[in-house]
Amino acid sequence: MAIPTIRLNHGGVSMPVLGLGMAPNPAVPDEVTKNAVLEAVEVGYRHFDTATIYFTENALGEGISEVLNRGMVGSREELFITSKLWCSDGHADLIVPALKTSLQNLKLEYLDLYLIHWPVSGKPMPPAYPIQPEDFRPFDYKGVWAAMEECQKLGLTKAIGVSNFTRKKLELLLATATIPPAVNQVEVNPTWQQKELIEFCKTKGIVVTAYSPLGGPLGGHNGVMESNLLKEIANAKGKTVAQVALRWAYEQGITVVVKSFNKDRMKQNLEIFDWELTPEDHEKISTIPQARTCSGLDYTSPFGPFRTVEELWDGEA
Repeated sequence: MAIPTIRLNHGGVSMPVLGLGMAPNPAVPDEVTKNAVLEAVEVGYRHFDTATIYFTENALGEGISEVLNRGMVGSREELFITSKLWCSDGHADLIVPALKTSLQNLKLEYLDLYLIHWPVSGKPMPPAYPIQPEDFRPFDYKGVWAAMEECQKLGLTKAIGVSNFTRKKLELLLATATIPPAVNQVEVNPTWQQKELIEFCKTKGIVVTAYSPLGGPLGGHNGVMESNLLKEIANAKGKTVAQVALRWAYEQGITVVVKSFNKDRMKQNLEIFDWELTPEDHEKISTIPQARTCSGLDYTSPFGPFRTVEELWDGEA
């Protein structure tokens, strides 16, 4: 089944609602990543989500080249490629060069979507994670976003957006933007539902993309994959817990990036478009206790600009 698309707010760009995340954890050899790209295209994926700090741009680029050379898709235009600006390049004069480097790594002439990875800047230096506490810098919303807009005007990317932005930080950005962000990629899953942020973004014409849609380690277990409530819904429907979580996200009117390099799970994750959850299912899921998987602690520093996760998330922690 073909993956549905959603129209972004600028330039007539359509984005597949389900994409493959290119941040394997733990890291894998480039050849494994490249093969995952080929298998993903084979089973139906067309959206690939990478980032400078994932160090998978080169392997994804190799995969895309082979996909095109083999004629697995008709043209580059059938693929949707996202990458992200790392914090150390989060300075107005470094952004266009950073995107050009990503394009060189990917062997592409343009991206479909370029995102600011986090609303913090780091000391200008080669990409490295984690950022040392003393290397954080204040984030220049106006200057950084103007440079992102320049990337789009130059045709280096079809759309621009952000990641890990709260409502307050989006408002700061929108106050000076001439091109509004097309996407805000944030954690969304049944254990961190982000209802208010999703509704806010919809009022601004910003598409939310969910990362960690299947949750992750939290308090020693995975609150999504080990949820008895989600297991009950999955069993009743003859689906997997992962399929229920992904279908739930899709029914929020958002897009999703899911990470799995296992071909069988890749296929299962695509099988969410020909059935629905009931209102009763949604009501049950709304009762699941809420907590972030990605705390954001690594983006705080005693030297600022965000000293606590409460400051980073503007009280939405």
